[in-house]
Amino acid sequence: MQFGIFSVSDVTRDPVNGRTPDDTERVRSMLTIAQHADAAGLDVFATGEHHNPPFVASSPTTMLGYLAGVTKNITLSTATTLITTNDPVRLAEEYAMLQVIADGRMDLMMGRGNTGPVYPWFGQDIRDGIPLAVENYALLRRLWTEDVVDWEGKFRTPLQGFTATPRPLDGVPPFVWHGSIRSPEIAEQAAYYGDGFLHNNIFWPMHHTKQMVRFYRQRYEHHGHGRADQAIVGLGGQVFLHRDSQQAVRQFRPYFDVAPVYGHGPSLEDFSAQTPLTVGSPQQVIDRYGSFVEEVGYYQRQMFLVDHAGLPLKTVLEQIDLLAGEVVPELRKIVEAKRPADDVPLNPPTHAERVAAAQAAGRTAATHVGDGSDDVTGSLAEGARS
Repeated sequence: MQFGIFSVSDVTRDPVNGRTPDDTERVRSMLTIAQHADAAGLDVFATGEHHNPPFVASSPTTMLGYLAGVTKNITLSTATTLITTNDPVRLAEEYAMLQVIADGRMDLMMGRGNTGPVYPWFGQDIRDGIPLAVENYALLRRLWTEDVVDWEGKFRTPLQGFTATPRPLDGVPPFVWHGSIRSPEIAEQAAYYGDGFLHNNIFWPMHHTKQMVRFYRQRYEHHGHGRADQAIVGLGGQVFLHRDSQQAVRQFRPYFDVAPVYGHGPSLEDFSAQTPLTVGSPQQVIDRYGSFVEEVGYYQRQMFLVDHAGLPLKTVLEQIDLLAGEVVPELRKIVEAKRPADDVPLNPPTHAERVAAAQAAGRTAATHVGDGSDDVTGSLAEGARS
């Protein structure tokens, strides 16, 4: 199983020292956090996408492209790529470019976001959220897998003879997750295409998460991609760690109480009881998250939110060290021992694995499309990157 962290990129006043970082500081702290996670040995760093205060992550590919050059091992991803309000043509080109720059060390997660006004800001209607997600993703896949696309739909101008550039690395598009917390239509979309499904359950009780994941698994099998237990599943999570559990609660409570996303609502104790939020010792996190596999089956990616609510950078880096050094090694042993069969994927597929599978099935597309001056238009992917 992969373990990583994701950021929602909020700019929030620190309730302890009263200080609010400016946007530049917050962006640079996210870069530091990602590099620290890579050095600490975590598997994934993901950034959200927002276009409104108090969030700063408006350009995921810019941030992840930079990180591709300064990190070594960590998979770079998005916690949300707005499939509803971004032009699928731009998504096809920007994420293929990121895939090339990162040499395949990336994936992305499609989502509709959590900010209603983003729809009119980008010329769309929130009532079309699900149809936009369905239509835009269908076009995006064609732009990645077909060299020349003729297309007409409801939500953007038609395309005639269009080729998105650059072509995907080795002729194989990035791996895609679909993220949803409440919409079975999105779980169905992930299952239909054989993509991954991530339930970011940081605000939801496990019984709801379990139902959504079960539905996705059933539909994945229905669409012929494999058995239900072979579907690619990810979960969100949220922790605050201290070796002394009481000290963890004392330190985190002032941040919880005023956090933009849940401050002034349920108590820390109630929220922790009803959602995966775990504030305590490393062993408490190990015990709780190690049990999730019993609820949803073996899953391939566990993500944690650790850098929000005004927490200072020093504290976030300490959280990463505790997570990577004391929690993840034990969790990995616990959950991987519960994998039901050797043919259940241990992790999400790597780029090299996807290239090999596509070649075996004869599905690799062009890596370069000529302008008429050459004939390099066939299937040119000749091997997985080493």
